[in-house]
Amino acid sequence: MADRSVLIIEDSASLALGYVAQLEEAGYVVTLATTLAEAREQLSRERFAAALLDLQLPDGDGLDLLGEKTEGSPSFVVVTSDGSLSRAIAAMRSGAFDFLVKPVAGARLLSTIRAAVEHAPDAEPAVQKLPDGPGFHGFVGRSPVMRKVYETIAQVADSRAAVFVTGESGTGKEVTAEALHEAGRRRHKAFVAINCGAIPENLLESELFGHVKGAFTGAVENRIGAAKAADGGTLFLDEICEMELKLQVKLLRFLQTGMIQRVGSAQAEPVDVRIVCATNRDPYVEMAGGRFREDLFYRLNVIPIALPPLRERGEDVMLLAETLAERIAREEGRGPMRLSADSRATILTNPWAGNVRELQNALRRAIVTAPGDTIELHTPMAFEMTPPPPVAPRGAGGGAAFHAHPAEQSPASGNGVLDLAGRTLAQIERDAIEAAIARHGGNITRAARELDVSASTLYRKMEKWRTVS
Repeated sequence: MADRSVLIIEDSASLALGYVAQLEEAGYVVTLATTLAEAREQLSRERFAAALLDLQLPDGDGLDLLGEKTEGSPSFVVVTSDGSLSRAIAAMRSGAFDFLVKPVAGARLLSTIRAAVEHAPDAEPAVQKLPDGPGFHGFVGRSPVMRKVYETIAQVADSRAAVFVTGESGTGKEVTAEALHEAGRRRHKAFVAINCGAIPENLLESELFGHVKGAFTGAVENRIGAAKAADGGTLFLDEICEMELKLQVKLLRFLQTGMIQRVGSAQAEPVDVRIVCATNRDPYVEMAGGRFREDLFYRLNVIPIALPPLRERGEDVMLLAETLAERIAREEGRGPMRLSADSRATILTNPWAGNVRELQNALRRAIVTAPGDTIELHTPMAFEMTPPPPVAPRGAGGGAAFHAHPAEQSPASGNGVLDLAGRTLAQIERDAIEAAIARHGGNITRAARELDVSASTLYRKMEKWRTVS
């Protein structure tokens, strides 16, 4: 098969000739078919590296051709109109390599076809076989629910389709993104992760798309940005639902055109990345609340992967605990350590609201503080939170309900209203976070929802307080 052979299946003469002209100028050998029947005939006579497929053809549905794919079929790139985006997503789930929305920009067409040709059946195969052991590309566990996750990752690792990962905080969303990268052909290129909730809104665009020197105060040098750094590889956008709406528009434009524009630059640059995004929020709730664009969601949610919480993974929790304990003991310079019987019982019976992250933090604390080689997990909480101090009942005398040392008294006044005088913003923030966590019985995820922040934000702040104290 010629490495640069492309089949165009398009019944519109003007569009087809435009595609042919652009691809031939770029050095591709192009064959044209205007119906499903002609396409089938061409595919039976010749092998192609890639095929550009219009879904609406005079003698049938382009999706039918995808259903006839064989091992030697080309990498199909679907072309659709804006109103048929749902059909394009269906095509991706049927095995299409990528999709383009009409009108197709020339740079986007060329970058997509180039990637499709590199993905052709005679290219180097990716290792996608599921292992017999208890792990898979960074995951530990062999429960049926996790095996389904592994199977999905293996099936779509080579696709360019965007993946939308959902799950509670600490379930392994970034591990999923890394597994998708390592299991596919893009593993030899960069994997770049951006946490949309950890970067200030005014800096996120620069972090994502880059900037030129002098674009804004503090831009003392050119910066390529995460999208360009991941060119040819995978771009992971964590906490995607926390992205500002104005930047969501620019991200959507990037997904549609395959072009980025650095802050302060008038020049657009082509970028070829596989997008994986994640959130611990319900994207449908975010869309209903006007905080997340529906068109962007459907662009990103081509391949959905829902990660199960640790409490639904059965005996995986003990396998995880043993694996993590061995790893942490080694990292902390400890010798071989074992979990006590009480610790095992705690691990198996605790619901682990913070999932794998909470289990890992609890184990690390127990290992670091253990006097010997036995791990005693006295509490399942990754962080022991001090309950909020009592608030005096309304109408009580100022300070009458408090008997603590003045330095330890609550910031609440006698009428139950917080007295903020003399307190820093950081102290007020910590009081509010700790109070919310205590109200929810230590459940970080629920406290985060109440405070309208991500659970990862609370974990970062708690880790900072623990380090400082």
